[in-house]
Amino acid sequence: MKETFCRIRAVHQAIAEFERTLQQLHGVSLNEAMLLCSLAAKSPLSAGSIAQQLGLSHPNASKLIRSAEDKHLIARTLNQADRRGMLFELTEQGRCRLEQINAQPLPIPAALCQPNNQA
Repeated sequence: MKETFCRIRAVHQAIAEFERTLQQLHGVSLNEAMLLCSLAAKSPLSAGSIAQQLGLSHPNASKLIRSAEDKHLIARTLNQADRRGMLFELTEQGRCRLEQINAQPLPIPAALCQPNNQA
């Protein structure tokens, strides 16, 4: 069991380092980058769909959406099919940021590429 937690710790540290580099180079968090990627693949999306696709709780998805809106990376529109809900899509600035991220990909940390039996 000890090896399992050591491996998880190494993976967690690798993801945190990856996110720090992403933040420094592109000014977005890992979740924000994944949001941009999701909206580029299929847009518009509801907040519930965003939460589901990113594996976030609804409150955390709301915080993420607000952060991306504050950075002008996404925009909301009224859902014409269900006027109680909102839909989200990339802005031009969001598309440009995603293109920049894709043009300068970050290396995947070794701890994320190792087989399960190595820590």
